[in-house]
Amino acid sequence: MAKMEFGELDQYLFGQATHYDIYKKLGAHPVTQNGKSGTYFAVWAPNAEDVSVVGEFNDWDPERHPMKKTGPIGVWETFVAGAKVGDLYKFCIRAMDGRLLYKADPYASWSEMRPGNASRIADITGFKWGDAAWLKKRKETDPRRAALSIYEVHPGSWKKHPASDGDPDGFYSYRELAHELADYVKRMGYTHVELMGIAEHPFDGSWGYQVTGYYAPTARFGSPKEFKYLVNYLHKNKIGVILDWVPAHFPKDAHGLAEFDGTCIYEHSDPRQGEHPDWGTKIFNYGKNEVKNFLIANALYWIEEFHVDGLRVDAVASMLYLDYNRRDGEWEQNVKGGKENLEAIAFLQKCNTANLGRHPHKMMIAEESTAWPLVTKPAADGGLGFNFKWNMGWMNDMLSYMKTDPLFRAGNHNKVTFSFFYAFSENFVLPISHDEVVHGKCSLINKMPGDYEAKFANLRTFYGYMMAHPGKKLLFMGQEFGQFIEWDEKKQLDWMLLGYDKHHELQTYVKDLNHFYRETASLWQVDYSWEGFQWIVPDDNKQSVIAFLRRDAKGKMLLVVCNFNPVLRESYSMGVPNPGTYKELINSDDVKYGGTGVKNGSVKSVKGPMHGFDQHIEVTLPPLSTIYFSVPAARKKAGKPAKAETAEAAKPEKAAKPAATKTAAPKKRTAKPVATKPAAKKPRAAKTTKPKTPVTES
Repeated sequence: MAKMEFGELDQYLFGQATHYDIYKKLGAHPVTQNGKSGTYFAVWAPNAEDVSVVGEFNDWDPERHPMKKTGPIGVWETFVAGAKVGDLYKFCIRAMDGRLLYKADPYASWSEMRPGNASRIADITGFKWGDAAWLKKRKETDPRRAALSIYEVHPGSWKKHPASDGDPDGFYSYRELAHELADYVKRMGYTHVELMGIAEHPFDGSWGYQVTGYYAPTARFGSPKEFKYLVNYLHKNKIGVILDWVPAHFPKDAHGLAEFDGTCIYEHSDPRQGEHPDWGTKIFNYGKNEVKNFLIANALYWIEEFHVDGLRVDAVASMLYLDYNRRDGEWEQNVKGGKENLEAIAFLQKCNTANLGRHPHKMMIAEESTAWPLVTKPAADGGLGFNFKWNMGWMNDMLSYMKTDPLFRAGNHNKVTFSFFYAFSENFVLPISHDEVVHGKCSLINKMPGDYEAKFANLRTFYGYMMAHPGKKLLFMGQEFGQFIEWDEKKQLDWMLLGYDKHHELQTYVKDLNHFYRETASLWQVDYSWEGFQWIVPDDNKQSVIAFLRRDAKGKMLLVVCNFNPVLRESYSMGVPNPGTYKELINSDDVKYGGTGVKNGSVKSVKGPMHGFDQHIEVTLPPLSTIYFSVPAARKKAGKPAKAETAEAAKPEKAAKPAATKTAAPKKRTAKPVATKPAAKKPRAAKTTKPKTPVTES
């Protein structure tokens, strides 16, 4: 074959930040040249005095294989005969001050298993994909108008093998994970998995958010082709794959990107722009074209080479603000005198435009915790160009509300309704992520007030409300069955809890919610417009009750009623849009979900104006419950309803009947576990790769 080289066109495109296949030129690539099998190496190190490649193929000798600088942009290259797939290697860089730096390859597709930190020669070509049907369907689907229920997974702790001398970590391989995870996710009804910690990282306690190998699927679980097997298998089982992606910062590890050639080529040299003081990490220099190219091509690499369906972009707020987590004197204003990071904004716009321009059916999801405007609007319209944003405001409000004792929820009713002031300003994902169940925040079930039974009833009510609220859904692993202790990346989930009734019943409820959600277009088809939502009872703060309608594109409706108080409400009246029979479809208080068994069955509307409608229904609201009702089709063309009245028209609660009178006979199993709050555990510290200080972003 022709000699592989970093030519003039490569130099030009790389310098313009438009060489989106740069990973096919930089890095290590097995080739045959002049009849000899070996590997072509290329690395960007513009300020190096000289560079050589060292590895298992030359006894790590810096004198054996010097590299040649190809042009003014600062790329060095060489061909090493006999260097083969699987061999470990590094670049030996002589800095201008004479230091020898041994650096891992920034573009390596495979890395040495930690604690080693060398790169490994890989060939990621030739994998036989079997997901053509999935990719075809995805190209025909606008994800904003599709069902999206995401299961967030940390692969190293979802499930583990028992530790042994030969396998102290007990990690599932990518292949093992493919089969176990696909079976579970498919059964549970999730549409996608979001995988944490796939890009190579040296410290387990960083959860994958301290990346040193941006192009390398972590060796903890296998090779790059085995990671392709995982994605391929999930796709064949009709499960989408989203990866966490971390372009906001990187660690200071000696083998990584920091001061790569002895100077700051990936990061700003000024610590006011180049470092996160609280996190102990470096910040990319988004104004440098070669750095922008590195990151944009990396996003495309995961989407195009590994077929992933989207990227959840970590810590976007830290990129947008120059004063993020900084005190006065620790940052400087931009050229316009503001605190916005103009270079980072331009980078995000260019990155999202490149990715969604080539793949409009994929997802770029922002973890952005502030009120920054137009996050999910196109860059051409002044937006950041993402197509989804995590709704951190909704998450904070609702967790605060659910933690509140029901006796005091009346005074916090606005936390349930406030999100609708901005619910349609962006394309939101509702996230209950790993960040909410670590660092002493306690597990989701343990955030719920009350005794053992009440905790589950509160959580079921919350999940029902969450599934019906406009926006896509995300739930972190373990929360679907009520994991009691905080998540610990060193241990697998407490799957043994499924041997207890309440945990098994909660899992069944989440499974049924997911499947119902996927089958009910009114819950996802019109997520980002008032056309898909209508209040019926927004302001019954006295009784902590809300009711609303969800509509699909054809006008078919679902009625949702939530009672956030542990009080039985009989003959609760509310206006409804159409006359006819309203059938109960999902009731969180169903005995099969661990509830008390208060049901409505079917209720018929009666004439009489209420909440702006010409008819109303009377229903029984179980204590702490969410109920979904079908809405009968209109008998004739209905006019627009009048402005909704206040919820004071709803009848006040009657004397509450003791919950015990409605409770089904308990099943007999082993004794239930005690719902105690464990002592908070934080990831252990490390010298160079500390986990980030928990704020609102991971």
